[in-house]
Amino acid sequence: MKKIGFLSFGHWSDHPSYATRTAGDTLLQSIDLAVAAEEIGLDGAYFRVHHFARQLASPFPLLSAIGAKTHQIEIGTGVIDMRYENPLYMVEDAGAADLIAGGRLQLGISRGSPEQVIEGWRYFGYAPDAGETDADMGRRKALEFLERLDGSGFARPNPQPMFPNPPGLLRLEPYSEGLRERVWWGAASDATAAWAAAQGMNLQSSTLKFDESGEPFHIQQARQIRAYKAAWKKAGHTREARVSVSRSIFALVSDQDRYYFGQQGKSADSFGYIEPTQRAVFGRSYAAEPDQLIKELAQDEAIQEADTLLLTIPNTLGVNYNVHVLSAILEHVAPGLGWR
Repeated sequence: MKKIGFLSFGHWSDHPSYATRTAGDTLLQSIDLAVAAEEIGLDGAYFRVHHFARQLASPFPLLSAIGAKTHQIEIGTGVIDMRYENPLYMVEDAGAADLIAGGRLQLGISRGSPEQVIEGWRYFGYAPDAGETDADMGRRKALEFLERLDGSGFARPNPQPMFPNPPGLLRLEPYSEGLRERVWWGAASDATAAWAAAQGMNLQSSTLKFDESGEPFHIQQARQIRAYKAAWKKAGHTREARVSVSRSIFALVSDQDRYYFGQQGKSADSFGYIEPTQRAVFGRSYAAEPDQLIKELAQDEAIQEADTLLLTIPNTLGVNYNVHVLSAILEHVAPGLGWR
C-alpha cells in the first residue's frame, strides 16, 4: 500500500485557456479540488509555496479552509521556504490550522530554492547572521520552529497579566499535540536528507535533486532515501519515518489526455543548474496508456522506496479535469503496482 496525494503549484494567469485566471480562482479551486480528492479516495492534498509569483504563497489560510471542509485527507505543503518565515508566528498559524483539520496537517518545509526575486527574504525583513549563508538561516529557523512546536514553556509570564496564566513559563498557543512529528524536510541532497533524519523530520524529495553522481534521477533519489533511512535508524527515533516523492504522471485514457500530455511520454531526465554552481538532475514525466505506465513506474526505484507519492497536477486546467487525472491513476494504474 502507498499513500497517494496531489501537489499543486497553484498557478494562475489571465490566459484564455486557463481555468485559474485570478488568485481567487486558484484558492477557491484548490479547496474544491481537495474536497473532491477526498471523495475519490486520495490520501493527500499538498500545495507548493512561492513568493513574488502568481502562485500560492500563504499556505495557512488555505490549509485551514480545506481542513474545515474535509474530514480524512492529509493536507500539507511541499514546501514552505523557511528563509521567509517568523518561526514563532508560524507555530501559532500551524497549530491553528492543524486543530481546525483535526490533526491532519503535514508540513513540508525547507531552506528554500531560487526564487522570483534576488534575496526575496530581505524584503520580508530577514537577513543571515554574521558568517551564515541564506541556507544556514533557513535551517536555523527550521530548528527554532521545531523546538517551539514541542509545546514546552519558554517565555517568562507578566506578574500582572491581563488574563490569568497557568504556572511556569508560557508556550505558544494554540498548541496542537503531535504536529511536531508531522513536519517534513524538502531535501535536495543526500547530506541534507541525513540531516533531516537526525532532526526527526520526515523526508520530501521532489522531481529534482542535486546531481551527485551523474546517474539517472530515480537511482540518485533512491540512494538519497536509503541514506535518510539509515540516518533515521542511527538517530534512534522510535516512530516510523515517512518519505514522499513527487512525480508528474498521466494515464492516457481519453483523447483529451493524449492531446494535453501525449508528447510527455517521450521525456527523459535532464541536467541543468538551479544555482550558479550547483548542477541538478530533473526527473522525467510519465505519460502513457495504463499498461505501459505500470511497466515504466515499476522500474522507478525511488517510488518503490517511498511510502507516499505526490502527483503534480496541472491546476490551471480546472477542478473537473484534475479529478479525472487523479481518478485515472487510482483506477487504472495504482492497483497494477500494488499501491491499492
